[in-house]
Amino acid sequence: MKNFISLGFSVLVLGLSVLSCNDDEDYQTIESTDKIKVDSVKIVSDTMDVFTIQSIRTYSSYASQCEGFYGYDYVHTGNLTRSVTAYQYKTDGPCTQKPYTAASQINFSPQQKGTYTLRFWSGGNSWITKTIVVE
Repeated sequence: MKNFISLGFSVLVLGLSVLSCNDDEDYQTIESTDKIKVDSVKIVSDTMDVFTIQSIRTYSSYASQCEGFYGYDYVHTGNLTRSVTAYQYKTDGPCTQKPYTAASQINFSPQQKGTYTLRFWSGGNSWITKTIVVE
């Protein structure tokens, strides 16, 4: 009985190790990240309550399928001013050179009342500015 349990455990471990060594040919390494300009911003409501959450969508254009949204840099540049910069990734794999536009989302959750100014980097020294009144 002891040998049977030991043999069963060995088969289980061998089976799991074979399954975990799955070659994924679609895997691509991120080679770099860089700023990407925001083409447009959609805010559902320009008035909201303090301590609530509002999802804000940004839209950016990518040159190929090897690029995509990576994340945001969200900086408090004043008491009620926020500067948002979007970042893209670039992979090393083969991809279609077909440009596309994609939406990304950032959640805004103000912690105090006031009129907030949100600035989204749109290239060079340009910013898309949105205002949200928090009551």
